[in-house]
Parts: sequence; C-alpha cells; structure tokens
Amino acid sequence: MTKQINSTIYGPISEQVANRFQQTQLLICDIDGVFSDGRIYLGNQGEELKAFHTRDGFGIKAIINAGIQVAVITGRKSKIVETRMTSLGIQHIYQGQEDKTQAFEQLCNTLNLTHQQVAYIGDDVPDLSVMEKVGLAIAVADAHPLILNLADYTTKNKGGFGAVREACDIFLETRGILAEAQGMSV
Repeated sequence: MTKQINSTIYGPISEQVANRFQQTQLLICDIDGVFSDGRIYLGNQGEELKAFHTRDGFGIKAIINAGIQVAVITGRKSKIVETRMTSLGIQHIYQGQEDKTQAFEQLCNTLNLTHQQVAYIGDDVPDLSVMEKVGLAIAVADAHPLILNLADYTTKNKGGFGAVREACDIFLETRGILAEAQGMSV
C-alpha cells in the first residue's frame, strides 16, 4: 500500500508521487487539450484561434523562475502556440511532431537529463509514447481513458482550465516554495 500524504493544496498524493514531482527537472506539455481545451476555432478567412488560461501562464512562469525547465511538444503547428509559449519564457518548442518520442529524446540529450527527471502532461493517445518513458506522467482531468490509466497523477482541473497551473503548484509545493510564487504577474 502506498502511503498518502496531505501536502498539496489539491488534496493528498502518495509519497512516491510527491517524490517524483520533487525530482522533476523538466516539464513537457502537450498543447491541445492541455494548455487549451482541445477545441480549435477556425475563422472564415482560415485563421485559427485557441484560448489559453492565464492561470496556466502564471504557473509556467513560476516554475521557470524556480529552476524547472519547460518544453512543449505538439503534433500541430501554429503561430499562436509559438507566440504564447515564447511570451511565457518557454525556450523548447517542438511543433508538428507526429512522433513525440523523437523530440522527447532530443530534449533529454540536449538538457543532459534522464527520463526519470522529466514529467509530461498530456490528454490523448499521441502522448502515450512519451508518458510511458518519463518519471512522472500527468493526465488532465478530462483526458482519454488510456491516458488516465497510465498517469501517475491526474489533475482535478480540465485541460485549458488550470490543469497546467495545478501541476505547477504541486511542483512548487513539494519543493516548499509555493508561497514564493505569489505576487508574480503573467
């Protein structure tokens, strides 16, 4: 039986999962269904729109300031993604990745990290190949059942509605520095 601890503002997590959050040096995020709600709005002129939650942006900036590196790996290509992720200070942006494993391996090699030092937050089947390899697999609350079954941690919040922020808060909380993130602006 895994020992439960009550050390997060989102509820209890096991000691093993808390240790995985604490040991993570890189968070990799999917975009559609994680940073956004998964819907893609297309205008009459072919423009593509996505909504991003400011709470997720706050969380990303907070963990970057705490020394945790952040990357995104997404199957689609979008100028919107480039603009938003760059504005958050994310330096590792991989778009158009049909096989997310290649980008994951490249990131690990570039940053000199083991798979165990990496967390991945995803929502659907294209995320499985990376989630099976990382030290901490995180699923958003409304993820596909295959992702939910694989996850070490499932957020209380849905993708696009604070799920990324929730994970970021727990990264900070397990390190004892959540309070230090208060007062930052997005």
